[in-house]
Amino acid sequence: MIETRYEHVIQDDNGIPFIKDTNTKVIEIIAEYLAYGWSPEEIQFQHKYLTLGQIHSSFAYYWDHTEKMNSDLLDIKEKVSNFRSKLSSLILQNKLKARKTG
Repeated sequence: MIETRYEHVIQDDNGIPFIKDTNTKVIEIIAEYLAYGWSPEEIQFQHKYLTLGQIHSSFAYYWDHTEKMNSDLLDIKEKVSNFRSKLSSLILQNKLKARKTG
């Protein structure tokens, strides 16, 4: 792990920022903030194992790396969308196959 200048944020060997001493990625906290508008206090309520210091460090990391993290979020969103599309297509194919054999 690589230490950062953010007290509660570390990066793994791939450069992905995590909240120290947890398996929680910074991007997961930021995604909840952006998707739901949750305050740090609400995020802590939803993730009782996190301290406000850890959450605020995640926010500080995000605000200092906004462009990169927003790009990563868009990449994730695109991958999820592609997965859902493929899954939906597969489900439809299976339903059609079931009708043919039924």
